[in-house]
Amino acid sequence: MEFPENKKIVLFDGVCNLCNSAVTTIIKHDKEGNFLFTSLDSNYGKKLLNYLGIDSTKIDSIILFDPNVAYYTKSTAALKIINTFGGFWNFMQLFTVIPDIFRDFIYDVIAKNRYNWFGKREQCMIPTPELKSKFLS
Repeated sequence: MEFPENKKIVLFDGVCNLCNSAVTTIIKHDKEGNFLFTSLDSNYGKKLLNYLGIDSTKIDSIILFDPNVAYYTKSTAALKIINTFGGFWNFMQLFTVIPDIFRDFIYDVIAKNRYNWFGKREQCMIPTPELKSKFLS
């Protein structure tokens, strides 16, 4: 499988309002264009999950894939993404001192309730023409 050069890939739940909001926030703060995005349910997302050996029925998480380095899930993925924002967002790195088992417990509670709390779309978000280049399908 080929990957875009010098880019990290964020896999997300395309029908989750919270996840779509997170993607919009990442795009807003990604001043250097480090990230590309794909829905977990897209063709590219399914191929990437297969490549990584991740069972999509057992994952309820955002995934950050840094080709030739590693992939990260749940709170670790979120913190690694936020770490690239700089400025005000740097304070979030304080959470890295908390063991990931505790961070991921909170992440899992939010993930399990995200549709009830934030809603769900009928279909994956469709990027605007100017954002289309940031999405892999």
